[in-house]
Amino acid sequence: MSNPTDKMPDHINPGKPVAVFLSLGSNLGDRIGYLVFAVHKLAGIDGIEIDAVSSLYETDPVGLTEQPAFYNCVVKIMTTLSPDELLQTCQAVERELGRERRIRWGPRTIDIDILTYGQLQLSDPHLILPHPRMQDRQFVMIPLRELTDGTIGTSAGVRLVRSEWYPTCHHMQNTLK
Repeated sequence: MSNPTDKMPDHINPGKPVAVFLSLGSNLGDRIGYLVFAVHKLAGIDGIEIDAVSSLYETDPVGLTEQPAFYNCVVKIMTTLSPDELLQTCQAVERELGRERRIRWGPRTIDIDILTYGQLQLSDPHLILPHPRMQDRQFVMIPLRELTDGTIGTSAGVRLVRSEWYPTCHHMQNTLK
């Protein structure tokens, strides 16, 4: 894989924090537990700071519809990691939580997608930024709009479960660093 930092525009300087939005989802086992663990794990990584966490939404599955509903959220982070380092970090957290990639759009303990990395536009075999399908996914756009413009919304397939679900566990973030 080519080094994504080689393709960064001049206005994104390696080593300076970049605002990044991540989409997290889970539809197996303790869905909230997996999401909380993933956010805490990311918060404990050098070069990542959690800036904001959206409300928790329950969403109908997309693609393969014969599976349990998902819990989804969007997390805004500030990071000094390169896009490739961040992708590797997200995939390591997924593996630690037992993520298995057997069926496309299939059930999973955790899914972490990089939605945006600052203003970077990247087309790499392993990472496309911004995320190529995020505009078509209400389970991404509804929590993303919540973080970007404060709008809490729902749709037929995306239901608000709980606002401010993460701050109740926020005190644990510092213990992971």
